[in-house]
Amino acid sequence: MSISVHVPDGSVQSLPDGATAYDLATGIGPGLAKAALAARINAEVVDLSTELKEADEVEIITRTSPEALDILRHSTAHIMAEAIKSLYPEARFGTGPAIEDGFYYDIQLDRSLSTDDFATIEAKMTTIITSASGFERREVSREEARRLFADQPLKLELIDELPPGEVISVYSQNDFIDLCKGPHIPTTTMIKAFKLTKLAGAYWRGDNTRPMLQRIYGTAWFKQQDLEDYLTRIEEAEKRDHRKLGQRLGIYVMDEQAGVGLPLYLPNGARIIRILQEWLRRDLYARGYEEVITPHIYQAEVWKRSGHYYFYKDNMYFFEVDESEHANGSKFNEYGVKPMNCPGHVMLYASQLRSYRDLPLRFFEFGTVYRHELSGVVHGLLRARGFTQDDAHIFCRQDQVLDEIVDILKLVDHIMNTFEFSYTAEISTRPPKSIGDIEKWDFATTQLKLACERHGLNYQINEGDGAFYGPKIDIKVKDAIGRTWQCSTVQIDFNFPERFDLKYRTADNSTEQPWMLHRAIFGSIERFLAILIEHYAGALPLWLAPIQAVVIPISDRHQDYAQKVAAELTAAGGRVELATQNEPMKVKVAIAQQRQIPYMLIVGDKEQADKSVSVRERRAGDIGSQPLDEFTQVIAAARL
Repeated sequence: MSISVHVPDGSVQSLPDGATAYDLATGIGPGLAKAALAARINAEVVDLSTELKEADEVEIITRTSPEALDILRHSTAHIMAEAIKSLYPEARFGTGPAIEDGFYYDIQLDRSLSTDDFATIEAKMTTIITSASGFERREVSREEARRLFADQPLKLELIDELPPGEVISVYSQNDFIDLCKGPHIPTTTMIKAFKLTKLAGAYWRGDNTRPMLQRIYGTAWFKQQDLEDYLTRIEEAEKRDHRKLGQRLGIYVMDEQAGVGLPLYLPNGARIIRILQEWLRRDLYARGYEEVITPHIYQAEVWKRSGHYYFYKDNMYFFEVDESEHANGSKFNEYGVKPMNCPGHVMLYASQLRSYRDLPLRFFEFGTVYRHELSGVVHGLLRARGFTQDDAHIFCRQDQVLDEIVDILKLVDHIMNTFEFSYTAEISTRPPKSIGDIEKWDFATTQLKLACERHGLNYQINEGDGAFYGPKIDIKVKDAIGRTWQCSTVQIDFNFPERFDLKYRTADNSTEQPWMLHRAIFGSIERFLAILIEHYAGALPLWLAPIQAVVIPISDRHQDYAQKVAAELTAAGGRVELATQNEPMKVKVAIAQQRQIPYMLIVGDKEQADKSVSVRERRAGDIGSQPLDEFTQVIAAARL
């Protein structure tokens, strides 16, 4: 007997009954068989050993396929686990997935590992890889799975939580066996380049009431050169780490007394944020936005009406306030600290009767919000518990939705081009937990797609990752070393207007419900600032630098002229410092260079006589003498 399967080129391949995906690859050609890693059968990624059935649609996955690196890295995580089990037989294993650029495995071990142990683990991994073992999949019953992992309590917990009827599969290579859905590469020898990269602590299942495990990170690539290029990028990223630069450049600090994820801004950081806000504020006014200010807390009833109380409560901070009016009475009301600015803007819209002539109405706010992030995922300014959003909400008619989204995308262009960011878009659709009519979800999703197409912006679909109240566009920017960051977002909301009973009066004097758009361009200003610091390696553009120039007198007798230079530049709108440290000139230059100040202006006898400055640029070095008036124009022009 034989079966027929369909392949991507549209042809039909005949195979004997019981043939596998690997047999299909072999039949197509030896080159494909050699390159094959896994297969996609009817949209599901599976091992090459999977048997094919009549009319299956089959695609062979090779190292050029989008899924290839994830499969390789997941397999390498299993190799690392086998090596650790061999070296430390008492090790207990959690989970070991592939992640962006690598993999990790969470383990429970009586001794604390360090990066000094990596060389030993890597050597054992190399031995396993060269043994040319295969990854063998087997389906087992729940009882057999519990027997196989009787000495692995974390795995037993995972097994016990599997729903009834769930297929349980295990993979083995050599004598090591692991609970896993797969798929995996056919043989260990396909792992050509790998490295263990770092060690961290991680609570089991992300729950800070559970045991702390040791998480070992690594990376794997198909070629050694790819690994070396990646390690170079990581080294460069370490140099650009905003947490180190932020403190060195006097931008912000984190203090344990304040709490986890709550940044405190030093003068330089506050100045950068204010410059960003003022720049964007001017632009928004020109685009027809109106600024509003709303409270940081609301009664819980507001959050219940908005839906956040039920869909977002675990990420919010709630507390009770005694609002009794009499000494012998007590009336406690529950309040919530805002994680978003939306309800305030909605209440402002509802504060007066609106006409169709008022729409679109565009409210914006630099609103500080607070979200309960687990301490293990807080990461400097990139993921904080307290942060400020450049938030805006647009209330419009249904027929205005498309034009408003296109205008927002034009604003995104303006912002991202200013910082020389390239970017892509991702449209996130209706999640499993959502509110609202399906028809409105479909309309909203279609409007997002049409807006991207009209604007000439390519997009990908991220199924099921929209907000609970509507679909969204996420903007992902690429920085100077090729990393991707999620920044701007545009969300359509047809639920808030309904929940808060928003209306506007139409031309025929009836009432209709407006549509609502949420949008943030920077997203979180904290996050955007972190991205800028790393993108520019701390050397912010002249217009954004908190200190644009430092005036350095060669000796004490040049102090008066240095003060005049600083005063003239400040009067022209510059942000200038006078280097008054009791240090040699070369030391002052080195300090300014380390602080990434764009210009160092050296003044001595010649400069004082000529009314000039000797200019040193932080990257180009000494660029010669300039008349003070001429350099003043450079500073005066450094505004957006």
